[in-house]
Amino acid sequence: MGTVHARSLDPLPMKGPELGVHADDIETPDVEQETKQEVLENKNVVVQKVHIDGLGKTKEDILTYEISEVFRAKNLIDVMKRSHEARQRLLRLGIFRKVEVVIDTSQGVDALPNGLDVTFEVTELRRMTGSYNTMVGNNEGSMVLGLKLPNTFGRAEKLTFQFSYGTKETSYGLSFFKPQAGHFERNVSVNLYKVTGQFPWSSLRETDRGVSTEISFPVWRTNHTLKWEGVWRELGCLARTASFAVREESGHSLKSSLSHTMVIDTRNSSILPRKGGLLKVHQELAGYTGGDARFLKEDFEIQLNRSLFWDSVLSTSLWGGLLLPIGDQPTSIADRFYLGGPTSVRGFSMYSMGPQSKGDYLGGEAYWAGGLHLYTPLPFRPGKGGFGDLFRTHFFLNAGNLCNLNYGEGPQAHLRKLAECIRWSYGAGILLRLGNIARLELNYCIPMGVQSGDKICDGVQFGAGIRFL
Repeated sequence: MGTVHARSLDPLPMKGPELGVHADDIETPDVEQETKQEVLENKNVVVQKVHIDGLGKTKEDILTYEISEVFRAKNLIDVMKRSHEARQRLLRLGIFRKVEVVIDTSQGVDALPNGLDVTFEVTELRRMTGSYNTMVGNNEGSMVLGLKLPNTFGRAEKLTFQFSYGTKETSYGLSFFKPQAGHFERNVSVNLYKVTGQFPWSSLRETDRGVSTEISFPVWRTNHTLKWEGVWRELGCLARTASFAVREESGHSLKSSLSHTMVIDTRNSSILPRKGGLLKVHQELAGYTGGDARFLKEDFEIQLNRSLFWDSVLSTSLWGGLLLPIGDQPTSIADRFYLGGPTSVRGFSMYSMGPQSKGDYLGGEAYWAGGLHLYTPLPFRPGKGGFGDLFRTHFFLNAGNLCNLNYGEGPQAHLRKLAECIRWSYGAGILLRLGNIARLELNYCIPMGVQSGDKICDGVQFGAGIRFL
């Protein structure tokens, strides 16, 4: 039997929702006749040896878990499939620049007539890599400089330093990432950071210096993250005209919190999905592990997407959250929810609805927001099959509310308050998908249900981000 070479696929970036190479990228062998493929499928083979060539710093024990399934193959087609799956797992580790697979007949005195040897030819990443890129957040942009030490101790660890300078936020941080051998989805990370942000809608400036530890793991179809965070927060006024309510919040505080996040995500894309759904539930408890911030915070996000006729997509989403103070201390302006803007309830200015004092928005302790969207191709389909497919026509209906609650009242009173004075808007526009990184929207918005103190954006509104209602 001759040597079979599997052509290498370039690894994808380790950042973002997509890690490694997807199943759709696997190259399947070209078989001229169905009968020939049946012969290959029916001929029993034994994988006798698996070699990994090109290792330098990487420890072999971490790779044993990733390639073990190759030995279970029973025929040549199965060997090729399992070898490519193993190659995907090796690339997912983020320590190899290139991985190629070579399948050959076994050689040597102990070689069986139907024996095969599989060789993975790997090229490790450099000991230190640098990066420069731009990032798009929720209606803000930033420049990011990074320095990474992949495979720090030879078992897929990663030490990263990152500096970010943005339109509203500047940050730098040091993080260490360590996956469990054989289970990349189970990992632990430790982060040290400093973040300085400006929030003009509240005339507020905040500087956070903190440390956090995260443990991530899958359970059935869900992904979970447990996190402890300790952060020293410094709040100050962004302008001399800041209201007394904001000045009263100024000063130093220490928050120590435990949080849990559960995610079920079946969408085909996080930026502009065509099908699937998302359920995200987050809980945070502060004050029981130290610090002077004491609260319980719950929030959730639901999204459903369905493909319709004429290449159109119908999408619905619902957000909600509740912040409960613990003890007599009121909640902080830094912990409350904010609503409004081109990424949430369109037609309103950025985070400019709900409780406010002399034009400074103070956030709320309870909120909900919902959206109904219809995405269609551009009229007459210009650029179909190419650049034009990145654009979509967008029709939307958004609604929501943000308020503070009197916790001496019952749940029914809380629901009535959230149902009162609902802000809503509708409109249409055009959006541009920037790969799987972000999306841009240009909408004509008509806000309705405007309350006293709300700032609106009646007409054209531009939005950029990664998370939209």
